Amino acid sequence: MQAPTIGGVRVRKGDGETVRLARGASLTDFAEKIGVDAAQLVQMLFSLGEMVTATESVNDATLELLGEELNYVVQVVSPEDEDRELLESFDLEFGEDEGDEADLVVRPPVVTVMGHVDHGKTKLLDALRNANVVDKEAGGITQHIGAYQVGAEVDGELRRITLIDTPGHEAFTAMRARGAQATDIAILVVAADDGVMPQTVEALNHAKAAGVPIVVAVNKIDKPEADPTKVRGQLTEYGLVPEEYGGDAMFVDVSAKSGLNLESLLEAVVLTADASLDLRANPTQDAQGLVVEAHLDRGRGPVATVLVQRGTLRVGDSIVAGPAHGRVRAMLDEHGNELTEATPARPAMVLGLSAVPGAGQNFLVVEDDRMARQIAEKREARERAAMQAKRRVRRTLEDFMASMEKGKSQELNLILKGDVSGSVEALEDSLSQIDVGDEVTLRVIDRGVGAITETNVDLAAASDAIIIGFNVRPQGKATEMADKEGVEIRYYSVIYQAIEEIEAALKGMLKPEYEESTLGQAEIRAIFRSSKIGNIAGCMVTSGTIRRNAKVRVIRDGSVVADNLDLASLKREKDDASEVREGFECGLVLRNFQDIKEGDVVEAFEMREIPRS
Repeated sequence: MQAPTIGGVRVRKGDGETVRLARGASLTDFAEKIGVDAAQLVQMLFSLGEMVTATESVNDATLELLGEELNYVVQVVSPEDEDRELLESFDLEFGEDEGDEADLVVRPPVVTVMGHVDHGKTKLLDALRNANVVDKEAGGITQHIGAYQVGAEVDGELRRITLIDTPGHEAFTAMRARGAQATDIAILVVAADDGVMPQTVEALNHAKAAGVPIVVAVNKIDKPEADPTKVRGQLTEYGLVPEEYGGDAMFVDVSAKSGLNLESLLEAVVLTADASLDLRANPTQDAQGLVVEAHLDRGRGPVATVLVQRGTLRVGDSIVAGPAHGRVRAMLDEHGNELTEATPARPAMVLGLSAVPGAGQNFLVVEDDRMARQIAEKREARERAAMQAKRRVRRTLEDFMASMEKGKSQELNLILKGDVSGSVEALEDSLSQIDVGDEVTLRVIDRGVGAITETNVDLAAASDAIIIGFNVRPQGKATEMADKEGVEIRYYSVIYQAIEEIEAALKGMLKPEYEESTLGQAEIRAIFRSSKIGNIAGCMVTSGTIRRNAKVRVIRDGSVVADNLDLASLKREKDDASEVREGFECGLVLRNFQDIKEGDVVEAFEMREIPRS
């Protein structure tokens, strides 16, 4: 039996079976799975109106469309499943404690501090760990994630608590959500003078989605306008009922500024952990955990802040973290002191990685450097394919024809460089959400952590891109090269400033829109004929103003007989006039139009640009 023809191409159809494909798979990968020639799939997609090469990374929607046409159910493997399958191929497993009950020991709770911007989250952390982050943050907004450990005395016993500070700006939603997933308990900070705000609700939803217990810190209670009771009432509406109202959420009134009730807050965290959670981990197995944040240090290379979730991380261990690998050369605590090992729930800064891992990626200790490198390389290849598929602009035949007819559509290419991976990711997410219609597109063609290099400038010059530097500066001869190549580099230290300026730039690329504005009307009362200049209309301005440089149209019996005309002359008595107002007489001559009659109306108008919003 002959294979059916689909879009003019003979391709063997499936029987509805499921085909599993990795993110960013190519048509060659798909063809191998279903046993057909990749060239047939290329031709078939071409007939469906999309141009894709056989080895190009294809996005999920295209793969699913192709599967539908061929009667296959295409299942795109999630990043988590993809990573689990990769680790299984090396006989590794992430996320499980090894051994039996006897091997598990109690570990400190990991606490995420969340809440609305400017409600005092960082001030509260400052007070808890006697540091000062706010003064170092641009605009007083926390834009990095930090992890710290503090001690609290509960019932005469010293208990450790690990604190993760999540950034306060709304652009960091994804990072805050990730903070909630890495945590055991959430401290929701609400200002007593401000009450529940949009980001308070957002943080609450993240914590609920992660299924973690919530302790509410009602901050700024030393302010005269503070109203802690109002905060309790507002949060009750969102299902967070205080213990004193018969609920199960602990509310603590605190003041980060004056250090009021901070011990009570830490005690509430420990009590909540003891009552609601069984926090134990095996400290003897190979270490596993999460990358909380990472940056590139000029002297020390890639530096990752990691949170050990199980096992013990030691100096000298072979480690793989996301697409980075290496041997732990040194470990530091939050105060910069050297550590020889990090036990469960201990945050540590790790030196010795080959690259900067992404915030929120997992890390694990493996047998040797060779295995670490192999896992990292496979992860990097998969991540690259997925990113290429995501960034690939869907190019259809219709698009191609339209752009040929109308001329090239406007496109803004960006290269993002930041000091830490979380900031770069948050900035890219925020920029991708800017919507200015179909006329203008924004593409992030490259992103990375660290200083702006000559390679970045090269790429920007080749692709007409703008380089955005977030808390970073150029290194070497990058500035000189950028000046020579005419590449624009923009520097920012506050994320929403970058978003606002890029949005304004995109709107500036839109073609201007105009609307017509009527200036005035004049009725022709008499016509004077001149052999030199043609028919002169003697008019009375009946409304508005007739201007010399405006466009005019002639209206006869309510119908337009001539449009978009220019005035050859406009006179008031014998003198030239730039404009004649309502109630005055004038003489005017229309350029290239002589067919005027008494009773005609001459209407003056202009086209005004509408600001694009």
